[in-house]
Amino acid sequence: MPDWKIKRQILQAAAFLFAASAVLMFYVVYLSTWKAAELAEHPLNARSTAAQAEIVRGSILASDGTVLAATRSDGTRVYPLGMSGAFVTGYNGERIGGAGLEGYRSRELLGLTSDMSRLGPLTQLLQSDRGNDIVTTIDVNCQQAAYEAMEGRRGAAVVLDADTGAVLAMVSTPCYDPNSIEEKWEGLQNTEGSPLLNRVVQGLYPPGSTIKPMIAATALRDGVVTESDSFTCNGVLDLGGGYTIRDYDGEVHGKLDLEHALAHSCNVVFGDIGLKLGGGKLGQAFEDFGFDQEIGGEIKMTRSHLPDFAELGKGDLAQTAIGQSSLLVTPMHMALFASAFAHQGEIMEPFLVQKVVSPSGAVIEFNRPVKWRQVVAPELANQVNDFMETVVQSGTGTGAAVRGVRVTGKTGTAENASGADHAWFIGTAELSGRTVAFAVIVENGGSGGRTAAPIARKLIQSLM
Repeated sequence: MPDWKIKRQILQAAAFLFAASAVLMFYVVYLSTWKAAELAEHPLNARSTAAQAEIVRGSILASDGTVLAATRSDGTRVYPLGMSGAFVTGYNGERIGGAGLEGYRSRELLGLTSDMSRLGPLTQLLQSDRGNDIVTTIDVNCQQAAYEAMEGRRGAAVVLDADTGAVLAMVSTPCYDPNSIEEKWEGLQNTEGSPLLNRVVQGLYPPGSTIKPMIAATALRDGVVTESDSFTCNGVLDLGGGYTIRDYDGEVHGKLDLEHALAHSCNVVFGDIGLKLGGGKLGQAFEDFGFDQEIGGEIKMTRSHLPDFAELGKGDLAQTAIGQSSLLVTPMHMALFASAFAHQGEIMEPFLVQKVVSPSGAVIEFNRPVKWRQVVAPELANQVNDFMETVVQSGTGTGAAVRGVRVTGKTGTAENASGADHAWFIGTAELSGRTVAFAVIVENGGSGGRTAAPIARKLIQSLM
């Protein structure tokens, strides 16, 4: 073979080896930089599994230091609050993986920081034999009161600090006992009522009349109505073609202004306002309040299901304005929604972890309040908040009233195609130095004023 042919083949082989080495080098860099965090957190990561076996998992604590999850001397993970704290702590099992804080914050509980998880064998030289503790924002009294107040009914309750976004209580029922979840795993997956579903952030429900404060705020902002306008309710809103909207339980409210239309939850008035706003303004309102958004992190809130506002006919416009049609929202979003009216029109990002503390007592992470979005002007928020106070003082929400406390709110009795109406109550309460916001839903609970509002009252009392 001629020398020039031999040289050409050598050059081709060298070029191929160079290209292959370059590709391999690029892939290694890609895995160790762009994909490093994802791979470190992956539940099938053998390094994380090995680390768990050798490290005493840190504790999860309530805001006052009460233990929510801890590891006993025999290595067993225990959850002192049992079912009442299940959707705060989540669970951790060798066979079933992790969920809640146990899953999302597993690396911190094992003492593995993002940087350390990428160091491979060097991690063993730097790793403590005990993980970090996580201090949550949970108020134990409120958490247990929320669970007990649900009395085993299906639904959810969530309480937030309106000024910071800190989650004070989060309960979804039915639920599971994290102390025995691994043994009962197969049965729980097939149990009626979906006990593994966190209804607070994953449950989607029609909001019913709880959406009306936003409709009132939007109509005032856009000049569709004024505070002094007078409306007449004869109990029926005729939408043409034989289609009507009626007030709950056949009520007829007569003449009333916007404040009292909200206080008495008048479907006729708010259905008519929805028609006047039209799809464009209604769609913008839902976007302004973040209903088209998800929230990630340790609070994985599902995006709402919204209709196509450009395609809504008269019937669906009116129905959407009273919280029906194809509209579906989460209880967490409705608590955030309520908080806006008590916090100058601003919604704070919800968070569950207050701080992460190392075995030596050093605070290695501290979470501060973060603004999520400004939804309405402060003056308008205060005005609608006053309307919501009237709901509790003399309207449909008197069941949530607490003596000596300024409570605002809105009831909801949401029609449900697959059964009895869902009962809602959302609102806020001003308590010594802070304002809390809450949302309560009882599936198939009927009247929001009769079923959900008294639960909200118990939540407020637990924080006093």
